Amino acid sequence: MSVRDGAELGGDHSRFVVITAALAALNGLLFGFDTGVISGALLYIGETFPALEDSAFLEGLVVSGTLIGAAAGAAVGGRLADRIGRRRLIILGASIFFVGSFGMAVAPTVEWLIATRMLNGVAIGFASIVGPLYISEIAPPDIRGSLVSFNQLAITSGILVSYVVNYALASQGAWRLMLGAGMIPATILLVGMIFMPESPRWLVEQGRESEARSTLSRIREEAGLDEEIGEMKRMAEVEENDLGEVFKPWIRPALVVGIGLAIFQQITGINTVIYYAPTILESTGFGDVASILATVGIGVINVVMTVVAILLLDRVGRRPLLIGGLVGMFGMLLVLGGVFYLPGLGGALGYLATGSLMLYVAFFAIGLGPVFWLLIAEIYPLNVRGTAMGVATVVNWLANLAVAQLFPQLFDLIGPAFTFWLFALLTAGAIVFSQYFVPETNGRTLEEIEDDLRETALGTEKMSMADRAEDVK
Repeated sequence: MSVRDGAELGGDHSRFVVITAALAALNGLLFGFDTGVISGALLYIGETFPALEDSAFLEGLVVSGTLIGAAAGAAVGGRLADRIGRRRLIILGASIFFVGSFGMAVAPTVEWLIATRMLNGVAIGFASIVGPLYISEIAPPDIRGSLVSFNQLAITSGILVSYVVNYALASQGAWRLMLGAGMIPATILLVGMIFMPESPRWLVEQGRESEARSTLSRIREEAGLDEEIGEMKRMAEVEENDLGEVFKPWIRPALVVGIGLAIFQQITGINTVIYYAPTILESTGFGDVASILATVGIGVINVVMTVVAILLLDRVGRRPLLIGGLVGMFGMLLVLGGVFYLPGLGGALGYLATGSLMLYVAFFAIGLGPVFWLLIAEIYPLNVRGTAMGVATVVNWLANLAVAQLFPQLFDLIGPAFTFWLFALLTAGAIVFSQYFVPETNGRTLEEIEDDLRETALGTEKMSMADRAEDVK
């Protein structure tokens, strides 16, 4: 019996692994909630701290503080995941998020608010790495794509929940409650993970085989456990465990894929929609209320299409969804630019812009959104998986920060039409990159994916040696 066959789940095992994955995906909900909630809270924070209304710099720090903290958290989170374990890092991140949310809710000064926003960002940086990493290492190959994408579903759900919370508290101007509401999912995640197992692959890496076997017996059928643990041990024995390993030539192709997709996920414009959708729609003539309602609609589309992606990832595969989604994004960005470029559309402009934005988000949610987080949890070797994911995630957060800062300036400098056409051009680059560099990982064990990475590198090295020998002749 193969490892893959042995990974088939019975009823009790299936329920346990799904519950574990869903709980770990609360990392993504914290990520999404904090991303979205600040947009509503910011409308009222200035009433408490007038200095924000007089300083665009301070206002920008309140918004981007989380992004700065997230980049820092991702920078150390991957290494921490490899050192202290996936489960402990989730518990640490949930604790930090709880403290940060409480700190924002009681912030006596702007400086305190910015500091606690950055603290929450550190927790989000941890979450963006360890959520998909943990799920990928407990999931059987045949449903790994769906389970890891729980994390992306949780991100989109967290954004939608934040919109709903903002709307519910807007009439009271209760920005402290908006920001403090993050304590609720943080508490659920913290308490729940106390009772969850550690990643069996990490346990094998630490030489704790009996604990790994105990964990696997809770999430797999007994048949095939010996072979699966044997493959994990084999991989652990042939790998070095140091930071320099992640930059070695044989890992470089996977590193390029992770970093490339990290950059493209941001520079193709998705977070300009998340952060600035009301601003974009207001510029088309929509009123405040209409813009907010349209934004909620965009959030709903984001969640629904992420569910569709979850249903398709393990059936259709990663590459078809990634490339198909990018093609759709490219088309909608061209249309969106055209909507803003064509004069004289009157009220129809707002409806065309809203429809284009919704379809753009739908194509992102079915492709680049979930596939990026899934692939970086699959393509790296066990001993450096957390560290390598950290590298890709840091790049993702830095690109996020850069786009968030530059978009308003681009919008004013070259206009909305050329801004969206610029995003379309970058999306075309993402299509070419995905076509030539991104591998298919559907239905394969993490060990099989790693074996292919090694074999490809070995084959390239042999070809290079043969070429050098031919040159000598």
